[in-house]
Amino acid sequence: MQRHFTTRLARTGIRHASASASATANRFVRIVEVGPRDGLQNEKTAVSADVKVSLINRLRDAGLRTIEAGSFVSPKWVPQMAGTPEVLKRLPRGDGSTAYPVLVPNARGLQDLLALRVTTREKLTDEVAVFSAASDAFCKANTNCTVKESLERIEVVVSAAREKGFRVRGYVSTVITCPYQGKIDPEIVRDVAAALLDMGCYEVSLGDTTGAGTPRTMSLMLNSVIQRVPVEKLAAHNHDTFGMGVANVMTALETGVRVIDSSVAGLGGCPYSPGATGNVATEDVVHALHGSGFETGVDLAKLVQTGEWISKELGKRNESRAGVAWLAKAKREEQQQTKNLEGASVKGISQ
Repeated sequence: MQRHFTTRLARTGIRHASASASATANRFVRIVEVGPRDGLQNEKTAVSADVKVSLINRLRDAGLRTIEAGSFVSPKWVPQMAGTPEVLKRLPRGDGSTAYPVLVPNARGLQDLLALRVTTREKLTDEVAVFSAASDAFCKANTNCTVKESLERIEVVVSAAREKGFRVRGYVSTVITCPYQGKIDPEIVRDVAAALLDMGCYEVSLGDTTGAGTPRTMSLMLNSVIQRVPVEKLAAHNHDTFGMGVANVMTALETGVRVIDSSVAGLGGCPYSPGATGNVATEDVVHALHGSGFETGVDLAKLVQTGEWISKELGKRNESRAGVAWLAKAKREEQQQTKNLEGASVKGISQ
């Protein structure tokens, strides 16, 4: 039944926009799916390893090739991430075309990941992520240190991770506003992003943690950052608290950014950012990108089904506007098709 409904979704106009040899590089956008980590970390009820593994596999089947699998953080602070080792062990390694990065917020997190590698005798993941912020107040609330101290700690983790063969991605939180100290100076964002790149991060994701950004403030921030950080080393990570998520994504693309973080069904939030809602929905981003002539390699029909599935598993509303709209359209067309078939059947009997 689900297969037939997915096919119907595709027929309503959803297309699988894959990267082709003829597609120019600047029209391809890499989507980093953060739902299984950033999306689930704030859920109130426990999410089983079975559900997490199924979610990641469905996302992979939909064409996502970078999927955050979890976090090696203390379960005392983020209990939803307690099952990350089990999830990693159960993910298909395949041909290596899919990356399953995990967050290692400190040296202890990296040690736990390395210990898991020893016990399983498998690498499990090629990539880790570290994070800082552009706000001292946010760093104090999150990791009990200043931005400067945060970067000093991170540098140790980045160095150790790279020595063990991991690629390291850096995150900068509160790039537009901070829930504790208000507006953020774009120059601070620029300096933190440059510091992460200088210490060895291959890419830096800029997070509008509160979702308060607008195309104007997003543009100002990005144009400041690219004075010191090459735009091809940047990713945009937007929340949709004020409904500006997709607009800010498009602004990032206009600036030259070609990596976008998003979360299936708009899952997410931030335990250290009061009032912040979910990440911008992957379905909304892919819908906007495909409609604007960009390539993503993502099958939107399968992605929409995945968003609806995980929303039902969690017992919550699907926050993807595009996903809900495509599902409603497919349902209407299914009902019309059934009505047409019934009409044809009655007509045949009367004849």
